Amino acid sequence: MTHIVRIFTVGLLALTGLVATGRAADPPAPRPVVDEAIPAYAAKGSVTGAVAIAGSDTMQPIVAKLASAFRQWQPNVKVAVQGGGSDAALGAFLQGLAGSRRGDGNVRGHLSSNDVALLASSRPLSEGERKDFRSRYGFEVTEIPIAMDAIALYVHRSNPIEGVTLEQLDAMFGRDRKRGAGRDIVTWGQAGLKNEWEEQPLHLVGQDLRSGTRTFFKQTVLRDGEFKGTIKEEIGYATEILTISRDPLAIGYAGIGFQSTYVRTLPIAGRAGAPFVMPSAESSADGTYPLNRQLYLYAKRDPRTGLEPAIREFLIFINSREGQALVARAGAYPLPASQVQKNIHVLTGGPQAASLTTREAS
Repeated sequence: MTHIVRIFTVGLLALTGLVATGRAADPPAPRPVVDEAIPAYAAKGSVTGAVAIAGSDTMQPIVAKLASAFRQWQPNVKVAVQGGGSDAALGAFLQGLAGSRRGDGNVRGHLSSNDVALLASSRPLSEGERKDFRSRYGFEVTEIPIAMDAIALYVHRSNPIEGVTLEQLDAMFGRDRKRGAGRDIVTWGQAGLKNEWEEQPLHLVGQDLRSGTRTFFKQTVLRDGEFKGTIKEEIGYATEILTISRDPLAIGYAGIGFQSTYVRTLPIAGRAGAPFVMPSAESSADGTYPLNRQLYLYAKRDPRTGLEPAIREFLIFINSREGQALVARAGAYPLPASQVQKNIHVLTGGPQAASLTTREAS
């Protein structure tokens, strides 16, 4: 009991901005720089319309910032942004249903078309999901990466752990241990901590079934194994980060954009003995951080008619210098100019233009 009280005392010190050593909390990481080769937004003219976007909780604050700023150039376009999770929104995107919050600051309302024009997804669609789209619409879904991201591991500010491997994460969160760990990791001592931490249990925190981040973590870290039943699955990242900030024994995963002075991110190693790597724009772009990913907007682009002008113009704005600066301001990582060029080709090319991601091109 004494050890637990001591741990929680350290946690209270962290809530004041100081850790047990007395040093101040680490300064925030510098904001990623937008590639200078990305051109500025140049509106070809005024467009009108209504665009409903549904999907990823990770992407909701990013897309909301983009929607709000876009109206400075195109005031006659109403952009509505709705979160709730990538996986949950996929059905709404396929069926064209929306109950969205407007991007112009108005309260929850009804769009005249009530059609989900864009799916915000924190993971790429599976082949089965693409096949479902093709069967419904008769053409391929259009995939536009709009940002780079990293899945970060968060612990309480007072937790002294230096880093974790993917095998350790699988043994913490996974029931099947497909990465080969010989035993479950259920205490902080099994994760490498000593002294008063050694016998303390891990308190696992994650996302619920609607989350695309949960699916990504399951596929990438657990190798499609099953999650343990002891994970406290939260609805939304703000709630998850708040839970971790209140519990020195907690560990959870979320997008890199969800930061707090009361939690810290852990470096990850791809395997035992490999160097620990912190998530950053550089380590995500070069692949040295193991849990890097892209964030996507998916559109219904009929090759016979193309995209509606308002949708097309909004996507072009996102792929401008101004749009990518907003991505960085929202906590994600901006795209390299090479990916922006591919995106613009998809948006402005002929009817047969196909989406192409950096991952596919490499």
